[in-house]
Amino acid sequence: MMMLQDGATQLLCLTASSGVPLFTRGASKQLPFSVIGSLNGVHMFGAGQGVVLTCCETEGGGKVVWRVFQDSVMLIAVSGGGHGGVGSSKEEEVRLQRLLENVWGCMVLVLGLDELVNLRNVERLKRDLRSCFSLIDELLEDRQEGVLGNLTHCADSLLPPNPTVLQEAVDGFAQAADSEFGCLVVHGRIAAATEKWWRLAPQEVVLLSALIRSLSVSGSASCDYPIFLPQGSPTVAHRLLRFQLLPGADVCVLCGPTPSLHGAETRLVGRFWSPLVETLRDCLAVGERCLLGSVSLRPDVLALLLINHETRRAVSCVRTSTYHYDAPLLSKARCWELLKLFYIFSTSRYFIQGETLCVSPEEKAQRGNTEDFPLGFSHQPQQCYLVTDECKSYGLQTPQHQLFLLILPSVPTFALRTLATQTLSDIVAATGF
Repeated sequence: MMMLQDGATQLLCLTASSGVPLFTRGASKQLPFSVIGSLNGVHMFGAGQGVVLTCCETEGGGKVVWRVFQDSVMLIAVSGGGHGGVGSSKEEEVRLQRLLENVWGCMVLVLGLDELVNLRNVERLKRDLRSCFSLIDELLEDRQEGVLGNLTHCADSLLPPNPTVLQEAVDGFAQAADSEFGCLVVHGRIAAATEKWWRLAPQEVVLLSALIRSLSVSGSASCDYPIFLPQGSPTVAHRLLRFQLLPGADVCVLCGPTPSLHGAETRLVGRFWSPLVETLRDCLAVGERCLLGSVSLRPDVLALLLINHETRRAVSCVRTSTYHYDAPLLSKARCWELLKLFYIFSTSRYFIQGETLCVSPEEKAQRGNTEDFPLGFSHQPQQCYLVTDECKSYGLQTPQHQLFLLILPSVPTFALRTLATQTLSDIVAATGF
């Protein structure tokens, strides 16, 4: 089969019953129609024989992953491979499966479940699906470095200098807008949100954050966008009102018919947020670090991802200024890539993936174990590490947290555990995260 170039991923969407192509996204070099037909045909042949085909690997090192949603839409992800790193075959399969889950959630978020399940007019659905393309492209391209929620299904968060003040403002703004769902997004990450916002399904929080980032790129100061909640309200639309407070800072609410966009913009935005301009600037100054300046990290820590399972939140950062004379200088992009690969490596082989705490028993059974290692062991691994030429990686799991670190290769392997436990303790003590 003709493969894509290394690192490229193409997404195919077809009707599950007849295999009619609905759209293709990603990769500059499109797969021929004959290849698309073959990919659909082999899946349909397997289904006719009582076999569910979910994944295969090509001779060129590429991956093909299939998933049918609601017996209505089939999504196929084709990867040229070449992402490199740890256990690339398994990690690539996990990445593509998560991509398909998120793309389906995106389609429901924008169009609603009824539109996708009741395929009355395929040509009309093709046109309607165009409204999903910008969000799907963001999922495919991972446009913003440091946003890992598409993979972890935890909300990418930023820890602001004045959390109490911002929390009160978000709560008051949402209440004044007749809503219980509101959040403040800074640099694409959630800085504060109402209690009900955090109670949304983890995937919904992640997809809403991605949508808000996508809308912010459009350059509009405000917008009124109809959305469906893939799990909470897949058939009844809500309104997402988004307002830019400062470049890089947006406040959003989910609401019903009222208030109007103009009314909320003129009566509420200035009332709640004008007094907090300096506070917002301090929040923006935290930037990609996501952690307060009071949090001191060891100089040999290249990057970190910290997940809080109870709140379904995550903070992550890459420290590009860190350099050691006997270690190669890793680019920021490469650090983010290695951090993602190590997360998948750890959670697909040893740790409990965070989202398994939130999915239904049926979905857990469908996914099954991604690695044979946990079978036959009565305990759950709490720590793991990996040594490569580029860096050393260490994962630490507690009942409440998961911490993933990239560390300079010059650090002795025996010292990794102490470094990781101390880093977790320092961050939690300083921030309460």
